[in-house]
Amino acid sequence: MSSSSDNPNTVTDRGLFSKNKDDADKKKEEKKEEEGEEGGGGFIEKVRDFIHDIGEKIEEAVGFGKPSADVARIHVPHIGLHRADLVVDVLIKNPNPVPIPLVDIDSLIDSDGRKLVAGLIPDAGTIRAHGEETVKVPITLDFDDIRSTYADIKPGSIIPYLLRVIFLVDVPVFGRIKIPFDKSGEIPIPYKPDVDVDKIKFHHFSFEETTATIHLSLENKNDFDLGLNLLQYEMWLGDDSVVEAELTDSTKIEKQGITKMQIPFTFRPKDLGSAVWDMIRGRGTGYSIKGKIDVNTPFGNMKLPIDKVGGTTRLKKDDDDDEE
Repeated sequence: MSSSSDNPNTVTDRGLFSKNKDDADKKKEEKKEEEGEEGGGGFIEKVRDFIHDIGEKIEEAVGFGKPSADVARIHVPHIGLHRADLVVDVLIKNPNPVPIPLVDIDSLIDSDGRKLVAGLIPDAGTIRAHGEETVKVPITLDFDDIRSTYADIKPGSIIPYLLRVIFLVDVPVFGRIKIPFDKSGEIPIPYKPDVDVDKIKFHHFSFEETTATIHLSLENKNDFDLGLNLLQYEMWLGDDSVVEAELTDSTKIEKQGITKMQIPFTFRPKDLGSAVWDMIRGRGTGYSIKGKIDVNTPFGNMKLPIDKVGGTTRLKKDDDDDEE
């Protein structure tokens, strides 16, 4: 009789049973690992949900919310030949029961995608609880820098701009959040007017006192009208100052236009030099004129310089044929 160990069928059956048992044990271990992972993942999710629910309940109970920001207005306290000072008034509302600090205010102005100016204001203050504050954001545009950087931006032109401002605030529950907004508009790049003395016409002459009228041309080279409020000037004939005065008559100088002005004045020829006597004799004489004008524009009030050095003028009598 043969022993069981001699039976190949018995050996084969036992080997198969052992292999199946190992596979089953392996599957059980894998299943336990999967269940463990699922159990761990479920626990983390439950913790997250719990924290989220607690946060929402705190927010509902205490009344926390995100602040808002709106542009109240943009005004221009100064605009001149070299720079413009802008102030952006932004109304920020805080719905929270505690004050919130303004961590930073980040500002940027560009024109057609080209950066004109950027700025950062750190530690910009605090917005009181359940309140609102108007925050002023000052911005300065340097026209000299803009013209030197972008050659196609010409003096006298009007360019579009886009203002972007980001407020970084620190809010309980939410943490640090950004409140962005933007505002578009137009800004001029001012050009000083050209000034010329067409002629000087005298009405009464004496060595002690002579009355005359300056015939003046002001050329507006800007793409916007100038409403003249005040003209202050001083004029020299040769090296002699003959008149220093101001004119307060209002007049409009249209864009790319020329305005003629007549300015009466009085001077004493005996106190002046040879240039005045050359002019009295009918000869042309050199003159210089310097001053400033105060004008209204669509963009606010401007004070612009006027000057002309090296011009030539002549003296005319009242009865001359070319009197204007």
